[in-house]
Amino acid sequence: MTVESALRGAAPHLLLDSLRTSLAQQYAASCADLLLIDYGFTSLRPVRPVQTPAGVRHVPVDTGPVGRVFRTQQPYLFRDDGPTATVCLPVTVRGDRLGVLVVLLPPDRATPGTVESLGRVAETLGHALRVADRHTDLYRSTRRTHALTVAGEMQWDTLPGRSCTGPAFDLHAHWEPAYTSGGHLLDWSVTEDELLLAVADGAGPGTPAALVSTLALNAIRNARRAGLDLVGQASLTDQALYGQYRGESPLAALLLRLDLTAGGIEVVDAGSPTLWRTRGTTTERIELDRQLPLGMFEDTVYAPQRLRLLPGDRLVFVACDPLHGGGNEALDGPVDRALAQAGRLSCADVPGAVVRALRETPRDVPDAVLVVCLDWHGPEARRPAPVTRGDDGPLPPPTP
Repeated sequence: MTVESALRGAAPHLLLDSLRTSLAQQYAASCADLLLIDYGFTSLRPVRPVQTPAGVRHVPVDTGPVGRVFRTQQPYLFRDDGPTATVCLPVTVRGDRLGVLVVLLPPDRATPGTVESLGRVAETLGHALRVADRHTDLYRSTRRTHALTVAGEMQWDTLPGRSCTGPAFDLHAHWEPAYTSGGHLLDWSVTEDELLLAVADGAGPGTPAALVSTLALNAIRNARRAGLDLVGQASLTDQALYGQYRGESPLAALLLRLDLTAGGIEVVDAGSPTLWRTRGTTTERIELDRQLPLGMFEDTVYAPQRLRLLPGDRLVFVACDPLHGGGNEALDGPVDRALAQAGRLSCADVPGAVVRALRETPRDVPDAVLVVCLDWHGPEARRPAPVTRGDDGPLPPPTP
């Protein structure tokens, strides 16, 4: 039985046990441990029980070989003079970075071909984790450095994740506070021809905000899955929110459709988060036709606006808590400076960098911030072949 078959047949809470047995049989692996990224994106935390004899503690995401593999998404092979070699592999599902798999092998088995094969195993493990999350709390519990609020729990259960990638685009998001917010709204759907994206400002703090966002998110999905266009999605969501809250809990949102075959964009701006575009060396805020927030008045009529992307363009969406004085516009200066500083970063690193820059600015900033980065490669884009080992010299083995 292959490792992939074993993972597919394993009980959800026993994925790691099944994986370890298969890796021992087929690769002579002596140990295998899985570290998952925490909700705050600050550390990688081991799934218990760990197998490494010395034990594995949580690893800061910005240090060490394990953190490096997570950040660069490139497998890393380390050989020393001891009885084992260490392979660290990114565990990722369609661009959504879940963690790192650490495998100890006999030195003679630690070849580039083995690393490539184990990379496929790590990819299969990522898909298995996604399915297992529906049946066990083991992996979600591992990801917590401390307890989530009820609002935070609701948010993490409804949002699709942090990332989505395809041949023509990369999409990554980051929000703070990760453990207590509950008010952020983010959703997407991808087909061969289009990317549909919804981003909304926080609806305020706590469970009431989570309830508003959850209702809006499910209304958007209901309309989208019924085949309605962006105007129809906005209208149905507007009616759902107004019907429940009678205008007392409006939601500022942006609904976007990207044509993956040509780069054309259709957007409905319902009092939305701010939108920024980087083209070449120029970063500017895109002024959209801002319409009424969803749920503010009964039977609001929405109209779409059209834009066009060029290959290499980067879009950044910045959404914040509406209770913040001055609204999103008050953050224009800090956002502009943050994007200038993040210009050389990858799409995956931009949202976190912008959120940190905003929260570190000396002026008043909102309690809740959501940043989404979309890089458009173009319909003809092709990704380079993956690298199977680091190119910048040896690194020390993972810290036990």
